[in-house]
Amino acid sequence: MSFGKKIISLILILALMLPFCACRGGDDVGEPAQYGTYGADFARKLVKKYPYRNPYSEGEQGAGNMIKSEFKELGYDVKTQPFSNINGQSSNNYYVKIEGTGFISKESKTGKVDTKKIVIIGAHYDDSMSATEAALSGYDGISDNASGIGCLMTCAKEIKEYENIGFDVYIVAFGAGNDNYAGARAFYASFDQKERESIEVMFNFDSIYAGDKMYASSGYNSLKLDQKYKMRRKLYQVYDVAYDKELASRNGYSLLYNESGIITDLDGDGVNDIYSEVSANKSDYVVFDEANIPVVYFDSCDYYFQSMEEMKETKNLNLQDYGGKIRGTNLDSSSLLDPILVTDESDKLEIRINNTAFVVLETLMKGSDYGYTQDQYDEYLAEQEAEKEAKENEKKKGKKDSDK
Repeated sequence: MSFGKKIISLILILALMLPFCACRGGDDVGEPAQYGTYGADFARKLVKKYPYRNPYSEGEQGAGNMIKSEFKELGYDVKTQPFSNINGQSSNNYYVKIEGTGFISKESKTGKVDTKKIVIIGAHYDDSMSATEAALSGYDGISDNASGIGCLMTCAKEIKEYENIGFDVYIVAFGAGNDNYAGARAFYASFDQKERESIEVMFNFDSIYAGDKMYASSGYNSLKLDQKYKMRRKLYQVYDVAYDKELASRNGYSLLYNESGIITDLDGDGVNDIYSEVSANKSDYVVFDEANIPVVYFDSCDYYFQSMEEMKETKNLNLQDYGGKIRGTNLDSSSLLDPILVTDESDKLEIRINNTAFVVLETLMKGSDYGYTQDQYDEYLAEQEAEKEAKENEKKKGKKDSDK
């Protein structure tokens, strides 16, 4: 083979390889969120082994240990945080911490990392139905909330492929979420005041499988007009990722926000609110919302109705035994949902887990609202220098013109 033909062959090989290469945490080549079946497989294994995981039960304990073991398999030093309710019943949170590179504050005079910011990614692993209630129904909580745990574990697995994340990231599996978010309350209470003030956002996954549409929502703290944008900035960044990466056309993943526009008193303060970009469905995010921390809540539902009372999770005619409600009903069953929502062409659980994890991880790479990563700071300095040089050149040009 001649030298020229060898070069052409090499170019063709490289061209064929490009679609399979990707640079995480930057401009990706090829299709985004191609994480395989890992998260969906874990969710299905969880419900098969522990179908009844109501708070403080043996099933919840077993599920928690399974999650802990999986974190270890991924190479993490897993922390166990025990807690009890007022009746003395006990459960555990399981979490890992990924240390970030920190940020350079926007007021920095030294250009050195001087700010720590925290991101919490969480989902509860318990479910809402006791073994006695569910034994004859096939219930296993695949949507609420094994789907959220599958997404959480996908984040834990895939975040290892990202470099130079500025945030300290906590990935938390909450126990006893169905007991007034007891696990999330215990986790937040374990932070000191400085750490609490450093939390930039809490991402929460719950029931992302069975609903007709995927939503991202902010907390009720964003209903206050004087802090609406501040509390929704991370929500808007999540949307930006979904749209910029064209996840709807490329992966069949449409991420929506509630635009029903219903006027009602959502937070019980006696003042009517616009039901937009928030959710009436509650989950572990409530704890952080109450603490006035920005949240982004992912769930599947259908908010496109004219009244709050009409809203349901699904309009699927095969899932109307409870008026379109899935959470907390016998319909939340992998043996029932999978034959309806999984086809030869696509698995809705896999698509939603992978793409939801992807938008969260990519949002982390957008950095903090309150500081720069080292790369962002270097870019900022370069832009400042370029602007200065352009102004000087313009000034020189103006002087030359005036001298003529």
